[in-house]
Amino acid sequence: MAFYRHVGNIPPKRHTQHRDDNGQLYFEELMGEEGFSSDSSLLYHRHIPSAIVDATVWELPDQSTTPNHPLKPRHLKLHDLFPDTVWADTDVVTGRRLILGNADVRISYVVAAKESPLYRNAIGDEMVYVESGAATVETVFGALEAKQGDYVLIPMSTTHRWIPQGPEPLRAYAMEANSHIVPPKRYLSRFGQLLENAPYCERDLHGPSDTLQVEGTDVEVLVKHRTSHGIVGTRMVYPHHPFDVVGWDGCLYPYTFNISDYEPITGRVHQPPPAHQAFEGNNFVICNFVPRKVDYHPLSIPVPYYHSNVDSDEIMFYVGGDYEARKGSGIGQGSISIHPGGHAHGPQPGAYERSIGAEFFDELAVMVDTFRPLELGEGAVACEDSGYAWTWAGRGPTP
Repeated sequence: MAFYRHVGNIPPKRHTQHRDDNGQLYFEELMGEEGFSSDSSLLYHRHIPSAIVDATVWELPDQSTTPNHPLKPRHLKLHDLFPDTVWADTDVVTGRRLILGNADVRISYVVAAKESPLYRNAIGDEMVYVESGAATVETVFGALEAKQGDYVLIPMSTTHRWIPQGPEPLRAYAMEANSHIVPPKRYLSRFGQLLENAPYCERDLHGPSDTLQVEGTDVEVLVKHRTSHGIVGTRMVYPHHPFDVVGWDGCLYPYTFNISDYEPITGRVHQPPPAHQAFEGNNFVICNFVPRKVDYHPLSIPVPYYHSNVDSDEIMFYVGGDYEARKGSGIGQGSISIHPGGHAHGPQPGAYERSIGAEFFDELAVMVDTFRPLELGEGAVACEDSGYAWTWAGRGPTP
């Protein structure tokens, strides 16, 4: 997005000589989107950023998926995937377990306590939601401090690593796009400023405030990228540490945004899901359901009406609070509900009537809606609550 930042030491004019105190030239790198025709930043390195001394295969965690067939709503219990004996030896990059995916976005979950390797996603932007815990995210642009409730936006091909902080493990929900992730167009002026009717503004986006320079030689970076055969990984070795940037400026950089800074849009009657939208990528959107005053028409029904997602799959990740529409279904913090296109869904039995008269919902959830069907990753298969699809009817298939 077009929100300019300037960090560190840069020359007064772009694409001109920039030297250190000893007269040595810094190496300018343009990092830009859409073939020089969209947002970009200029970074000034002490070493040549394209120099590598080795490249070998990095075997990715299981990326295979299976269709949601037969078609049915599903409930996943993500906290079951990482017992205490597992997360203590896991990092945020290599420990991810794929939950859902299609050609546009892949959703993974991880619980970690170890520092991750240096990592770069060359397929698309990553939006990582911190369910709990805290971390320092070191990047080529500088460091970010991420805490519970933060979205961490990592632009495509940004070299970075995750360093969990504190005694609590870091629980991270990673949304990996095959595109860029940006604020919805309807929230932006024609020049890219967030408008007055947007549920957040530039003050809520926190980018790096200083450069980060790390010494090192023969440094490994894990790169996730595309081939004609699908998603693969490469382990690149750089002669000098990639964190050697003395300054940068531009409109492309990583940032954090906390879900508590999202101002909900409410009305007299129930607002449709687009009212909760925070970000969008190609063929998917990311929405926030936050604590809020609910519908105040005298005859309103505050929980959602039953609806058919004729164009999309709806994926809700429950990260806090008490989700009124799902009481009685077994869903709690750490759950994902999958409500696929082709199936009408809505509140659990009793919730429709029970919500009448409610003035406030204390719920917290991250929703991803996709416009192509999602398939199940190995992580979804491993933590599914097989009885969820029958909770509206009160019984399952006849034996």
